[in-house]
Amino acid sequence: MRNLLNKKLNNEKGMTLIELLAVIVILAIIALIAIPAIGNIISNSKSKAILADATTIISGAKTAIADGSCTESGKTTTCTGENLKDFVEISGTPLDDTKDTVVKTKADDGTVSYKITYSALKELNDKYSNLVETGKKKGGITAATQKQISTVMGNK
Repeated sequence: MRNLLNKKLNNEKGMTLIELLAVIVILAIIALIAIPAIGNIISNSKSKAILADATTIISGAKTAIADGSCTESGKTTTCTGENLKDFVEISGTPLDDTKDTVVKTKADDGTVSYKITYSALKELNDKYSNLVETGKKKGGITAATQKQISTVMGNK
Protein backbone atom coordinates (compact mmCIF):
# COMPACT_ATOMS: atom_id res chain seq x y z
CA MET A 1 0.00 0.00 0.00
CA ARG A 2 2.80 2.39 0.91
CA ASN A 3 4.61 1.64 -2.35
CA LEU A 4 1.46 2.38 -4.35
CA LEU A 5 1.01 5.71 -2.55
CA ASN A 6 4.68 6.66 -3.07
CA LYS A 7 4.41 5.73 -6.74
CA LYS A 8 1.37 7.99 -7.19
CA LEU A 9 3.03 10.90 -5.35
CA ASN A 10 6.27 10.59 -7.30
CA ASN A 11 4.38 10.42 -10.58
CA GLU A 12 3.26 14.10 -10.31
CA LYS A 13 6.00 16.01 -12.08
CA GLY A 14 4.39 19.38 -12.76
CA MET A 15 1.26 21.36 -13.48
CA THR A 16 -1.21 20.31 -16.08
CA LEU A 17 -2.20 22.59 -18.93
CA ILE A 18 -5.61 23.17 -17.30
CA GLU A 19 -3.98 24.31 -14.06
CA LEU A 20 -1.69 26.66 -15.96
CA LEU A 21 -4.62 28.17 -17.87
CA ALA A 22 -6.56 28.62 -14.63
CA VAL A 23 -3.65 30.57 -13.12
CA ILE A 24 -3.36 32.76 -16.24
CA VAL A 25 -7.11 33.51 -16.18
CA ILE A 26 -6.96 34.47 -12.49
CA LEU A 27 -3.98 36.79 -13.12
CA ALA A 28 -5.79 38.39 -16.07
CA ILE A 29 -8.87 39.08 -13.92
CA ILE A 30 -6.71 40.67 -11.22
CA ALA A 31 -4.96 42.84 -13.84
CA LEU A 32 -8.31 43.97 -15.31
CA ILE A 33 -9.38 45.16 -11.88
CA ALA A 34 -6.07 46.68 -10.73
CA ILE A 35 -4.97 48.67 -13.80
CA PRO A 36 -7.97 51.08 -13.95
CA ALA A 37 -7.83 51.54 -10.18
CA ILE A 38 -4.18 52.56 -10.35
CA GLY A 39 -4.98 54.98 -13.20
CA ASN A 40 -7.64 56.66 -11.04
CA ILE A 41 -5.24 56.95 -8.12
CA ILE A 42 -2.64 58.66 -10.34
CA SER A 43 -5.23 61.03 -11.82
CA ASN A 44 -6.55 61.96 -8.37
CA SER A 45 -3.00 62.57 -7.11
CA LYS A 46 -2.28 64.95 -9.99
CA SER A 47 -5.51 66.86 -9.30
CA LYS A 48 -4.71 67.13 -5.59
CA ALA A 49 -1.24 68.45 -6.46
CA ILE A 50 -2.80 71.15 -8.66
CA LEU A 51 -5.15 72.16 -5.84
CA ALA A 52 -2.24 72.20 -3.38
CA ASP A 53 -0.32 74.48 -5.77
CA ALA A 54 -3.37 76.77 -5.98
CA THR A 55 -3.48 76.93 -2.18
CA THR A 56 0.23 77.79 -2.10
CA ILE A 57 -0.31 80.54 -4.67
CA ILE A 58 -3.12 82.05 -2.59
CA SER A 59 -0.89 81.98 0.51
CA GLY A 60 1.87 83.69 -1.47
CA ALA A 61 -0.63 86.29 -2.66
CA LYS A 62 -1.55 87.08 0.95
CA THR A 63 2.12 87.72 1.67
CA ALA A 64 2.51 89.80 -1.51
CA ILE A 65 -0.55 91.88 -0.60
CA ALA A 66 0.82 92.50 2.90
CA ASP A 67 4.13 93.51 1.30
CA GLY A 68 2.35 95.97 -1.02
CA SER A 69 3.49 94.23 -4.21
CA CYS A 70 0.00 93.92 -5.74
CA THR A 71 -2.34 96.42 -7.39
CA GLU A 72 -5.11 97.81 -5.19
CA SER A 73 -8.26 99.30 -6.67
CA GLY A 74 -11.09 100.15 -4.31
CA LYS A 75 -12.17 97.02 -2.46
CA THR A 76 -10.16 94.64 -4.65
CA THR A 77 -6.48 93.86 -4.76
CA THR A 78 -5.08 91.98 -7.76
CA CYS A 79 -1.85 90.00 -7.82
CA THR A 80 -0.59 88.83 -11.21
CA GLY A 81 1.82 85.98 -11.81
CA GLU A 82 4.56 88.58 -12.19
CA ASN A 83 3.76 90.04 -8.73
CA LEU A 84 3.80 86.58 -7.16
CA LYS A 85 7.11 85.23 -8.54
CA ASP A 86 9.08 86.37 -5.50
CA PHE A 87 6.50 84.99 -3.06
CA VAL A 88 5.54 81.62 -4.57
CA GLU A 89 7.52 78.54 -5.44
CA ILE A 90 5.39 75.76 -6.91
CA SER A 91 6.36 72.35 -8.23
CA GLY A 92 3.69 72.01 -10.91
CA THR A 93 2.59 74.28 -13.73
CA PRO A 94 4.47 77.60 -13.53
CA LEU A 95 2.56 80.85 -13.17
CA ASP A 96 1.72 82.80 -16.31
CA ASP A 97 2.81 86.42 -15.76
CA THR A 98 -0.45 87.95 -17.00
CA LYS A 99 -3.16 85.26 -17.13
CA ASP A 100 -2.73 83.75 -13.65
CA THR A 101 -4.04 86.06 -10.93
CA VAL A 102 -5.26 86.13 -7.36
CA VAL A 103 -7.92 88.71 -6.53
CA LYS A 104 -8.65 89.69 -2.95
CA THR A 105 -12.12 91.19 -2.46
CA LYS A 106 -13.28 92.90 0.70
CA ALA A 107 -17.07 92.97 1.11
CA ASP A 108 -19.01 95.77 2.81
CA ASP A 109 -19.47 93.60 5.90
CA GLY A 110 -15.67 93.23 6.22
CA THR A 111 -15.37 89.65 4.99
CA VAL A 112 -12.45 88.94 2.70
CA SER A 113 -12.43 86.41 -0.12
CA TYR A 114 -9.72 85.27 -2.49
CA LYS A 115 -10.28 84.04 -6.04
CA ILE A 116 -7.50 82.45 -8.06
CA THR A 117 -7.34 82.23 -11.83
CA TYR A 118 -4.74 79.56 -12.56
CA SER A 119 -4.30 77.86 -15.92
CA ALA A 120 -3.46 74.48 -14.33
CA LEU A 121 -6.99 74.22 -12.87
CA LYS A 122 -8.23 73.16 -16.30
CA GLU A 123 -6.19 69.95 -15.87
CA LEU A 124 -8.25 68.80 -12.87
CA ASN A 125 -9.95 65.47 -13.50
CA ASP A 126 -13.76 65.29 -13.64
CA LYS A 127 -14.04 64.33 -9.96
CA TYR A 128 -12.24 67.43 -8.70
CA SER A 129 -13.55 69.81 -11.39
CA ASN A 130 -17.07 68.88 -10.35
CA LEU A 131 -16.26 69.28 -6.64
CA VAL A 132 -14.79 72.75 -7.18
CA GLU A 133 -17.64 73.93 -9.39
CA THR A 134 -20.78 71.78 -9.66
CA GLY A 135 -21.52 70.52 -13.13
CA LYS A 136 -18.09 71.26 -14.56
CA LYS A 137 -16.05 68.61 -16.32
CA LYS A 138 -12.31 68.32 -17.01
CA GLY A 139 -11.07 71.45 -18.73
CA GLY A 140 -14.14 73.38 -17.62
CA ILE A 141 -12.67 75.58 -14.91
CA THR A 142 -9.75 77.98 -14.73
CA ALA A 143 -10.76 79.86 -11.56
CA ALA A 144 -11.81 78.94 -8.04
CA THR A 145 -12.23 80.63 -4.68
CA GLN A 146 -10.11 79.81 -1.67
CA LYS A 147 -13.23 78.48 0.05
CA GLN A 148 -13.97 76.05 -2.82
CA ILE A 149 -10.40 74.76 -2.84
CA SER A 150 -10.32 74.39 0.95
CA THR A 151 -13.59 72.45 0.91
CA VAL A 152 -12.33 70.07 -1.78
CA MET A 153 -9.02 69.58 0.03
CA GLY A 154 -10.85 68.83 3.28
CA ASN A 155 -9.86 72.02 5.13
CA LYS A 156 -13.36 73.25 5.89
